[in-house]
Amino acid sequence: MQRPPQINRGRVKGLLIHVGLITFGLVMLYPLLWMISSAFTPTELIFREPGLWPSQPTLENFRDGWTALRHPFHRYIFNSMVIVFGAVIGNLLACSMAAYAFARLNFRGRKWYFAIMLGTIMLPIHVVIVPQYILFAQLDWINTFYPLIVPKFLATDAFFIFLMVQFIRGLPKELDEAARIDGCNHWGIYWRVILPLSMPALATTAIFTFIWTWNDFFSQLIFLADPDLATVPLALRLFVDSTGSTSWGPLFAMSVVALGPIFGFFLAGQRYLVRGIATTGIK
Repeated sequence: MQRPPQINRGRVKGLLIHVGLITFGLVMLYPLLWMISSAFTPTELIFREPGLWPSQPTLENFRDGWTALRHPFHRYIFNSMVIVFGAVIGNLLACSMAAYAFARLNFRGRKWYFAIMLGTIMLPIHVVIVPQYILFAQLDWINTFYPLIVPKFLATDAFFIFLMVQFIRGLPKELDEAARIDGCNHWGIYWRVILPLSMPALATTAIFTFIWTWNDFFSQLIFLADPDLATVPLALRLFVDSTGSTSWGPLFAMSVVALGPIFGFFLAGQRYLVRGIATTGIK
C-alpha cells in the first residue's frame, strides 16, 4: 500500500509568509497605484470610477497640469533641483568633515559635544523655525534659496553626522597611521583615505537628503513666499482650491511627474544605500 506524500510544513509555512507579505505590499502600494491610474483618468471620472484601470485613458491631465499654474511646471522642478543639489553637496561636505572630527580627532569635550549634537535630533522643526526665521530675516534672506541651502554647509543635520561617525569608526585606524607615515596630515587622511572608503555612507546621506529636501513642504512654505521661487511641493499645493474647484486630474498627473526624480535618484544609488544601511548606525 502506497503512503500518501508527506507535506513539508516548512515549505508551506514559507509559502504562506510570502503570500501574506505580497498581499500586504499590494495594500501598501494601492494609494500609489490609484494615483497613477487617476493621472490618466479624466477629472470628472476619477471619483466615479475608483478603479486601478481607467476606462477612458487620456494624457490631457499632463498637458493641462504642466501649464495650469503661473509658470510651466518645469520652472518649479528647476527650483527644487537647485535647492536639492545645494543641500546634497552641503551635507556631503560638512557632515563628513564633522563626522571625521568626532570619529578620529581627540579634542577636549568631544563626548559632550557629540551628546549635545545627538540631542538636537530630538528637537522638532517647529521649535527652531521661529528663531531661524528671525535670523534669516535680519540677514535679508527671506524669499531666497539661502535659508534652505546655506545651513547644510554648516553641518546642521545631526542624523547624517551620526550615521557617518558610526561608519568611520568601523574603518581600521591602521589606515590612518599608514597614511600619516606617507606624509598625510588630517586633511590628506580625510580626503584620500576616509572619503573613498565611505562611499556607502555618503550615498545613503545623499539619497536621504535628496528625498527629504525634495518632499519638504513646511520649510519651503515658510521661507519662499514669492511664487516665482515656488518648488514642486508648493506648486502641487496650488492645484488644491479651498473653494472646492480642485483640479484633481492635473494634480495627480504632476504628482506622478514629481515622483520621477525621487525614483531615479533612488534607483541610481540603491546598491550603495543598502550597503550604507547595513554598515552604519541605522542597522
